[in-house]
Amino acid sequence: MFNDPQMFQKLASNPKTAHLLADQEFMSKLQRLRTNPNDVGLEMQDPRFLQVMGVLLGIDMSFGAPPTGAGASGQGSSGVKEEEDEDEEMPDLVSAPKKEPEPEPEPEEDEETKAAKEAKAQADELKKKGTEFYKKRQFDEAIENYTNAWELHKDIAYKTNLGAAKFEKGDYEGAIKACEEAIEYGREVHADFKIVAKAFARIGTAYEKLGDLDSAIKNYNKAQTEHRTPEVLAKLRAAEKTKITRDRQSYINPEEAEKARELGNAKFKEANWPDAVAAYSEMIKRAPDDPRGYSNRAACMIKLLSFPSAVSDCDAAIKLDPKFIRAYLRKAQAYFAMREYSKCIDVCTEATEHDENGKNAREIAQQEQKALQAQFSARDGETEEQTMERIQRDPEIVSILQDPIMQSILQQAKDNPAALQEHLKNAQIKAKVQKLVAAGVIRMGR
Repeated sequence: MFNDPQMFQKLASNPKTAHLLADQEFMSKLQRLRTNPNDVGLEMQDPRFLQVMGVLLGIDMSFGAPPTGAGASGQGSSGVKEEEDEDEEMPDLVSAPKKEPEPEPEPEEDEETKAAKEAKAQADELKKKGTEFYKKRQFDEAIENYTNAWELHKDIAYKTNLGAAKFEKGDYEGAIKACEEAIEYGREVHADFKIVAKAFARIGTAYEKLGDLDSAIKNYNKAQTEHRTPEVLAKLRAAEKTKITRDRQSYINPEEAEKARELGNAKFKEANWPDAVAAYSEMIKRAPDDPRGYSNRAACMIKLLSFPSAVSDCDAAIKLDPKFIRAYLRKAQAYFAMREYSKCIDVCTEATEHDENGKNAREIAQQEQKALQAQFSARDGETEEQTMERIQRDPEIVSILQDPIMQSILQQAKDNPAALQEHLKNAQIKAKVQKLVAAGVIRMGR
């Protein structure tokens, strides 16, 4: 009855109850009954609630009021109408202050109502004491008072407070149970969505403390469905992120990673590139810190002509192990296939810097030479004017030419070409000279 969605519209449209909407104290009592209908017996001593119930139920509760209509006045309908019109035009009736109705005698409370009222008062007092203990972090005492309050009188706040006290004590299973009971009771009495959402959020936090991230995420989502808040959303996102990390860590298995690598190698030899990619991807999941998984998958990507993906995998491998030369070589191959010859040469230079004892020097030099020859071939037949125009549009080449050290070296090489060979022993100088040669700034005899 008090949860009727048209309740306030009905009360406003009835002259007997319209004035009650302006009474803040009465409206607070009415809102409380909407949350806890079980308390209706405590408010029945207020005669205004009889009027409200009459309007909501469509029953005339004004027993003993004088009858109205034609039969009561002894006049026809026209006579009543004329009298009503005449009364409305009388100025003294319009201007006279409205006479306050005589207070009706309060109905005597029965024993059940008195007992319920006393129980609620006692329960509220216990709740108050429980909160004082909670603030002092005396959780056992707080739990006892909240439990006794609930036994005396049912109120969702007692249960949610009980769940909070048990949570702070470290009794997460007890907190979950208390909050679930609060939600169940809240559904029965149509409690505020915010209170229900708070209970779901605390259940989620308790499950997270227990390490059950799946249940935590589930209850955080339920809390957001009831009432969305940024605090619970942040907890939800953090739990999801933690779950992803935990799942990834629990999947790591070096033995399974080795099996996946061997399978990938077998599929690669069979030229079954898609299955090889799948196997190496499984290896990466099983052993994310092993650079071989990324490097081997990059080799497959080159075969599948997916060169940008190959470069990304090589970067991942190099990040894990900067001295893993195989990754540099495959990255250079990918750039060469993309006709990014300058980048290919740069990668070869990086590989040389990290190649301990020059174990891979020959393979690196071969790849570098291929890139240089490809650059020469691409610019074959270019006039000197065209070369100068292209050089001026290349900011990297312009920067090298403006470097005072490089200007001095180039001047020495011009006067004594043999001096250049001595400077090429420096890896950085060599890389810059190679870029100038590739760009056509330095022309060497073939």
